[in-house]
Amino acid sequence: MKVYFVFLCLLPSLISGASILPEPRKDVRASASNAEIQSLAEQFYAADTNKAASGDITLNLQYKASSTQTSSGTDFASQKLFNYVNEAKLFARPTFARLVDLLDNYVHTTGTAESVPTAEVNEQNAFIDEIFKTSIITKLSDFFISKGYYSSAASFKTDLKEMWFGLYTRTSGPLDSSGFEHVFHGEIHKGKISGLHNWVRLYLLEKSGQVNYLSYSSDGVWNGYPDIYAFQLKWSTYLKTLGSFFIGSSPEFDIAMYTLCYVTRPDSLCSVKMGGSIFQIQTYTWANSTYGNGKRYVASSYPNI
Repeated sequence: MKVYFVFLCLLPSLISGASILPEPRKDVRASASNAEIQSLAEQFYAADTNKAASGDITLNLQYKASSTQTSSGTDFASQKLFNYVNEAKLFARPTFARLVDLLDNYVHTTGTAESVPTAEVNEQNAFIDEIFKTSIITKLSDFFISKGYYSSAASFKTDLKEMWFGLYTRTSGPLDSSGFEHVFHGEIHKGKISGLHNWVRLYLLEKSGQVNYLSYSSDGVWNGYPDIYAFQLKWSTYLKTLGSFFIGSSPEFDIAMYTLCYVTRPDSLCSVKMGGSIFQIQTYTWANSTYGNGKRYVASSYPNI
C-alpha cells in the first residue's frame, strides 16, 4: 500500500514531465518601504534626461469632462489633442527610436495569436538593451539587487523581458497578449479599448487618424514634463472612457516606474513621488498563467488619477 500511495503522489509530476514542481516566488514586498519607493521614483524623475523639454510638446486640451460625461462617448473636442510634438528631436533618441520600432508588431484585437518572428525578437532585445544603458534603469536595477529582489543586473534584465514581453491569452484561446502590448500599444478587447497608456503610441495613433480625442478629465499638478493626464478617446469606433498617461516622459521612465511598482507592490496601488508630488500607480498581475519559478506576467500598469 505504501509503494502504491507514493506512486500516486508522484504521478502528476511524472505526467507533466517535471520531477519537482516549481515553488512560487517568495513574497518580499515588505523589504521595500513606501519611503524608499517614493525616493527612487523621485530619482527617476530627476534622471530622465530623454524626456520632452518645454516646447517639445504642445497639447490642445479643449474640454474638461465631468465625471458624468466621461462615459458618454461624446466628442467635446473638435480639434486634435497634440498640436505639436518635436519628433525630429525626441524620436531620434535611441530609447524612443527602439520603442517606435516595436509599435507595429502587434495585432490590436484580442483573440488572434501574436506571431513573434526573429526580427521582432531582435527589436525587443534592442529596446531592452537600450533602456539598460540609461541611468534610470541602472538605478532601478541597483535598488532591486540591494533589496534582494534580484541577484544581479543580468537576472533582472532577463526577468524584465519575460514579465513585459512574455505572451499569454486574454481570451482563453491563442497567445494574444502581453504586458507590453497592453500598456504601450493598447488592445481592443470585448468591444472596448483595453490598456493603451503610452503617450508616444497615442500621439502616433492620432497623427495617423486612427484615434479621435474626445476630452480630458484630469490634468496633473506638474508644470513641466513628465506630466499626467486622463483622456477620453475613440480608437476607430471603440471607446476609452478613462485613459491615464504620462505625457512627455521617456520610455525608460515609464518602464522603470511601472516595473518598480509591479515588483514591489503587485496588484495594488503604489505610492510614488514625482517633482515633490505624490500620486499612485495601479498594477495588476496576470493570474491565469505563470513563468519561471511561479512568477506572473504584467497584466496592466498605469498612473491612477
